[in-house]
Amino acid sequence: MTAAAVVAPTRERTKMPAMTSMAGPAPRPRTRWGTITRDQVIAAATRAIRAGNYEQMTIRSLAADLGTSPMSLYRHVKDKDDLLDGVVEELLSDVRIWRPRADERDWRAWMTEATELLHRFLTDQPVALHVYLRHPVASPAALTRMDTMLAVLTGSGLDEQQARRAYAAVHTYTVGFAALEASRANWIPEAGADLAVEALVGFTSDEQFHAGLAYLLDGIEASGSHSRA
Repeated sequence: MTAAAVVAPTRERTKMPAMTSMAGPAPRPRTRWGTITRDQVIAAATRAIRAGNYEQMTIRSLAADLGTSPMSLYRHVKDKDDLLDGVVEELLSDVRIWRPRADERDWRAWMTEATELLHRFLTDQPVALHVYLRHPVASPAALTRMDTMLAVLTGSGLDEQQARRAYAAVHTYTVGFAALEASRANWIPEAGADLAVEALVGFTSDEQFHAGLAYLLDGIEASGSHSRA
């Protein structure tokens, strides 16, 4: 056997396997500078929030979703609060969120449904409650909603001042009730709590929300009847 015959198998046995790449998937290509718009930023944030990612969403995560740097987003939004304002406006622009199906001529049924819709919006979307508690919401969609409610109230026989006061009473009741619900969402009374504590738990029930709203509407109706007398 020749030396070559002996060496060849040895080389075959010691041949190194081919190296495989350990790198993960290729990073998403960056979006070209200046091509992102505020509308795109708001739309991306709205998608994340509708998917239930309100608590996890950050400027950094949003920038990654858009394929750009966090600093580029600040060309379109001042901060996260400005971003959330835009998201709430985007959500309210869908009139199905706040416009009742009830006939406006039945002002009480219409106001009841309108209030229930806002309450559901605030409890289903924590971002909305955050924005409503931080400052008065005077976006175009919110003002359209307010003007529509004022028109229904004046149509019921209230004068302009009465309508504004009635709207303010119902609106602040709804936002305040939703805030109280949110603050107690994870609260559980201790075992053996007395009846007074159990009664306090009922203060944020759906039944109590509707009972309180009925008292408000009774007062509004009485105010309108008095002005027509």
